[in-house]
Amino acid sequence: MIFRKISLSDFRNIESLEMIPGEKVNIICGENAQGKTNLMEALWLFTGAKSFRQTKDSEFIQFGKEKAKLFAEFFSEQREQTAEITFSPNKNLKKNGIDIKSSAEYAGTIGGVVFSPSHMNLFRDGPKERRRLIDTSLCQLYPKYLSVLADYKKVLDQRNTVLKDARYHSGLIDMIDIYDEQIARLGASIIRTRVNYCESLNKKAADIYKGMSAGREKFSAEYITTVLPEGEKAKSSLSTADWAQKFYSALKNSRNYDFEHGITSVGPHRDDLEVTLDEMPVRSFGSQGQQRSCILSLKLGEAKMLGETMGEPPLILLDDVMSELDSIRRDYILNSIGDSQIFLTCCDKELFSGLSDGKVFIMQKGSLVQRRFP
Repeated sequence: MIFRKISLSDFRNIESLEMIPGEKVNIICGENAQGKTNLMEALWLFTGAKSFRQTKDSEFIQFGKEKAKLFAEFFSEQREQTAEITFSPNKNLKKNGIDIKSSAEYAGTIGGVVFSPSHMNLFRDGPKERRRLIDTSLCQLYPKYLSVLADYKKVLDQRNTVLKDARYHSGLIDMIDIYDEQIARLGASIIRTRVNYCESLNKKAADIYKGMSAGREKFSAEYITTVLPEGEKAKSSLSTADWAQKFYSALKNSRNYDFEHGITSVGPHRDDLEVTLDEMPVRSFGSQGQQRSCILSLKLGEAKMLGETMGEPPLILLDDVMSELDSIRRDYILNSIGDSQIFLTCCDKELFSGLSDGKVFIMQKGSLVQRRFP
């Protein structure tokens, strides 16, 4: 997938912008609050995903204007195509000039992976952020996975309600067996999908981290599930039926605790992704630079897996990624990521001095005012 041309109007602080990016690395440089992240956000919206800023659609429209418009010409699936998004304030989508009824129908038009400063919370916050990292990628790879997650959450909420109410209505206790069977079946599918994905992701991310760090540290990412006894490793060789049985047994063993606390204490909603460097947990012992490098390796590994599924390299967006990285890691990002078209923002011009092939754009007050071609 390659963007040929991007046009934006009245989008956040960008009144009017036209960009003809290069096929490889594109750097958007400028001081803070000039619109670099706004441009990255617009590019990400073309993938069909929600904003990585967790914002409302109405906030995309420039103050005092009636609508915001995003238009792109891109090459994908061996042909030239177009995409158009209008916020007025409702979102309207077009692909190749044809109206698209829903975001779900549009999804998959452009595949992409994004890194933003908010991803640094991956190790600062709890397991929820790490589960979200896995699930966001899996929803791109396997659209039906989202419906399995939704069904699981529905049954989980019902089970938790029964656990709480059973303290006052003992007749509800017998219903738990029914929910345990349902939640074990749905949860098994989620766990098996995550375990298989994380094994593949670990291999790709470890290779990327090795190149980024010049082999100085050993990277590992392992899926940890509460369904298994502590210390037992999850294996991709287990079938969905195997996982369902293990999950059902774990639910039985934790039933007294669950009744006492009114929660379901085991299952994929409690699982985690453990990332280590030289067998030490990154969330506890990693520096800011090491944590950033690990997250980048996971995101770039995600891009490789997405590319294999799509049959073409996905778009890669890296917002404010160069800070806290040494020259070896910066050089790897600039010159060794692969065949994807890359958009990268930074504030310091010196951070991209090692770029061997790409375009540099300077952004000021929502406009691209200068272009340099190394």
